Amino acid sequence: MAGGGWACDGRNADWMSRLPAEARDVPLWDLAIPGSHDTMSFCLDVSSPVLLSESCFLIMMDRLFPCWTRPCVYRWATTQNFTISEQCDLGVRFFDLRIAKKPSGDRVYFAHGLYTLQTVKEALWELACWLQAHPTEVTLVSCSHFYHMTDSDHTQLVNYIITLFRDKVCPPQYTPTLRSCWSRGHQVIVSYDDQQVAVQHPQLWPPIPYRYADSADPQKVISYLEEQKTKGRPAWFFASGLNLTEDGQYVFCHPLQSMRKMTMKALSQLLQWVSEQRPGPQLDGLNILCCDFIGISYFCSLVIGLNHRPVAKARE
Repeated sequence: MAGGGWACDGRNADWMSRLPAEARDVPLWDLAIPGSHDTMSFCLDVSSPVLLSESCFLIMMDRLFPCWTRPCVYRWATTQNFTISEQCDLGVRFFDLRIAKKPSGDRVYFAHGLYTLQTVKEALWELACWLQAHPTEVTLVSCSHFYHMTDSDHTQLVNYIITLFRDKVCPPQYTPTLRSCWSRGHQVIVSYDDQQVAVQHPQLWPPIPYRYADSADPQKVISYLEEQKTKGRPAWFFASGLNLTEDGQYVFCHPLQSMRKMTMKALSQLLQWVSEQRPGPQLDGLNILCCDFIGISYFCSLVIGLNHRPVAKARE
């Protein structure tokens, strides 16, 4: 286990198979699905250089004072503390994978401020092994950002994904429900944020919209998500992020804090809001709910429980 917190005892490992019968025939975008924001940040490499996509000031500080800069970035960029298979056991079914290639070398990693220790191939292989042992579970893999990726890198990555998951990949030609996925053996929905690449591969879904407030204030996060609900929901998959966001000024004013401490302080308020939500096709219905440090609370169980409420049949 990558870190302590809520018991990772596998109680949600097969939650999709235990949903009410009526939930098995609705599109997956009308279910409440737990997701992890910046899924792979549990294994950031504190010795790696800061991403070149970061601010010029941060890059300069990293070059001048790496022993101070990198631990600071690590403290604020780490948003998860469980491995990908442990997250699956906790109930996570949406994975926010931010992919990056280092300026030197051929391997592709993940990144959030820093590069990860684990490669993309290693993480996807771990997910594939977990899915083999849990045939009723359907996952959404969101590939995004693609720092320093060439056309050749994209081609190799997509070919690896398609070859690895094979018949488990659910193409966008279908409207996926649990029952239809089970009958076809589909377990992986892959969204790809590079549209030029996605249109060349019929197995890939377009980017999944991710709504987030870009604020360190939990009340502002809730207000933003409530405002988005008044505008209606997309006709297919979309994510709502409960993750807090810090900026340079906030970090400077809170030198002893971290993303984990900031999240824990706000959790009760955020989880209370989650408990009041409903999935479904109605205009204010929610779909994927993402959070930081999904292993330190009952977030996943709370989101899964929303599916046991009556599912609306039509848009209002």
